[in-house]
Amino acid sequence: MTPAPADEGELIAALADDQGRFELLAGGTKRDYGRPVAGATPLSLARFSGIRAYEPEELVLTCGAATPLAEIEALLATKSQMLAFEPPDWRALWGASGRQTLGGVLACNLGGPRRIKAGAARDHLLGFRAVSGHAQAFKAGGRVVKNVTGYDLCKIMCGSFGTLAALTEVTVKVLPAPETARTLAVEGLDDGAAIALLARAAGSPLDVSGLAHLPRGIADVRALTALRLEGTTASVAARLESLERLAEPHGALARLDHAASQALWRKIGDAEFLCRHVGPLWRVSIAPSHGPRYVAALKIAGARHYYDWSGGLVWLALPPAPGAHAAMVRGALAPLGGHATLIRAEAAIRTKVPVFEPEAPGLAALARRLKDSFDPERKLNPGRMTSDA
Repeated sequence: MTPAPADEGELIAALADDQGRFELLAGGTKRDYGRPVAGATPLSLARFSGIRAYEPEELVLTCGAATPLAEIEALLATKSQMLAFEPPDWRALWGASGRQTLGGVLACNLGGPRRIKAGAARDHLLGFRAVSGHAQAFKAGGRVVKNVTGYDLCKIMCGSFGTLAALTEVTVKVLPAPETARTLAVEGLDDGAAIALLARAAGSPLDVSGLAHLPRGIADVRALTALRLEGTTASVAARLESLERLAEPHGALARLDHAASQALWRKIGDAEFLCRHVGPLWRVSIAPSHGPRYVAALKIAGARHYYDWSGGLVWLALPPAPGAHAAMVRGALAPLGGHATLIRAEAAIRTKVPVFEPEAPGLAALARRLKDSFDPERKLNPGRMTSDA
């Protein structure tokens, strides 16, 4: 175990510079996620690393925010535990080679296929220490689930992309890892039939932990609809039989064992199917029932796609274009509801095109007031989310 720093003195001193503008870095794996941070000095947070406390019986872990995710997952595996929100690894999407950190995952609120069951990353952050743009250290939350002091700040910090404060320490909830995982694969479904099947499975009592559809040409020449079950061996076996009865009318079925299941869902969460695509990548959140209609509207632009989160998440790969097809992507989404995030594009495009879904005026005003409270001088990751934040 590594002792917690007595204070964040060096970080506070750096942020006390009235003229300073800083790009916060630890592993550096997500520098290309969001708008480019221009005119800022790189500020390393890598020293805030190491396990501070791990209580397997209490399902709680505290560590420096810059602790490598691989180190944390290896430690949890020794006690058959896990980060249930299944953090994805998108380094290959950006060609990044650094070590992904837990603080970076939380700052971007990244969650994988298990989100339909376990929730988002922000639902697993219990507490944190940080330094604000005021150059003031503060903490929020605690080390027990029932401690709600500052809990709302945990929600706000996740997804703020380091624009509100520099995380130095985090406390997260961990959960027992499933004994086994099995996936039922249904072959040959079109998008509409696949989403209908995923909806039936999601609404069943079978406790499905992964629901995705890979259209023809994404993972294979045939379309593949994947439904994952996790838990004890006996429970998974019984539920798998029930799931097969539910899916049997829809097409040919195949069972994936534990190893094959783990490999498939890692590829789905990491967007490995689209890593070699040349052109912009978008991630769209939408009501599952609207997904097929939305995707059909983008076919004219040559879009390739697949679905996760029971159809509520659409990954889109589009041909190169000066504006990353933003007008079409968001224009087709507007009447259906949802939001689109530009995950990968050239820096020049990400400077001009809103990377994150533009907010309604009232929500944008609220976001500015929040930013003013934590970082009024716009010192932290300036311009990362919008030109003003």
